[in-house]
Amino acid sequence: MNIQSKTFCIAVAGFGWWGRHIVNRLKLTDGFSVPAVIEPNEAVHDQIREAGPTPYTSFDDVLKRPELDAVILTTPNPLHEEQVHKCAAAGKHVFCEKPLGLTGESARRSVKACTDAGVVLGIGHERRFEPAMEALKSDIDQGGLGKIMHAEAAFSHDKLINVPSGDWRTSKAVSPAAGMTAMGIHLTDLLISFFGPVKTVQAMTADRSLGWETGDLVTVQLGFREGMTATLSAILHTPHFIRMHVFGTDKWVEARNDTHPDTPGGKVSYVESITGEPLKETVYEWTDAVVKNLEAFRDACLGRQAYRFSHVEMIHNIEVLEAIAQSAEHRQTIHLSS
Repeated sequence: MNIQSKTFCIAVAGFGWWGRHIVNRLKLTDGFSVPAVIEPNEAVHDQIREAGPTPYTSFDDVLKRPELDAVILTTPNPLHEEQVHKCAAAGKHVFCEKPLGLTGESARRSVKACTDAGVVLGIGHERRFEPAMEALKSDIDQGGLGKIMHAEAAFSHDKLINVPSGDWRTSKAVSPAAGMTAMGIHLTDLLISFFGPVKTVQAMTADRSLGWETGDLVTVQLGFREGMTATLSAILHTPHFIRMHVFGTDKWVEARNDTHPDTPGGKVSYVESITGEPLKETVYEWTDAVVKNLEAFRDACLGRQAYRFSHVEMIHNIEVLEAIAQSAEHRQTIHLSS
């Protein structure tokens, strides 16, 4: 089959909130087929069939399908490393929803497994594909903001407040540092893509309303190797709020999203400020950045273009996540050597 016209065959592992979203979005996207969903919970198998794919309980059985090009992991965080290794050993490309791991060493092992097997490793950080974030990164890279001073970032919502007590998302061991693995890790990925490696981490968590072991609020201060600083917050019980604000000596830029990446129809307000000039606002329409990321992953697997995320960035983001969890637990500044 011509590589340019090939339908990319994917299995989705996990049929929770995000697995359902992935299946439903790819059904509407040219160039993909999703014939299988791996889900041990047989109670939702009829729902999988209604969505179109065939349900499987066995991960290994699906990996034996010769037509399968890749697997998308939307499974609980502690399962990611083992499942990445299984996919790589079977010669299947693998797209892992965040986080890639819960420790830097785990992320390194997953990257090595994919490198050794010659398969592409994708990562579920769709926010790099939002037009506003692409415009901001381009302006930073071209020096349009002058010398970067500081950034403020927030990603909060209340989509998970009805998660039942005892769910893996409420556990400190599985989802450390409150909203970091659900939301904040997207912000650290963006900040690393903008500014490079993080040098110091200071973090605090709190439980204000949900009673979760992991907490429902995290705030973080980051110091970067290049000298700029950043603050970020992720709140698990508040109306939707997504904001990125970067301050430079010549200009600041603020981007605010109306809606979550899974919700079509919202807009992004992109405001630029230069001393002595009126504020300039550009409005970006909602773009399905989740699908854009999956299309980029597919194109990398098919050899059409390089993937936007480097392995070094993938690993470093997990090192930062691990440092945030340590800092919040011990109320200490964590110094990263990488």
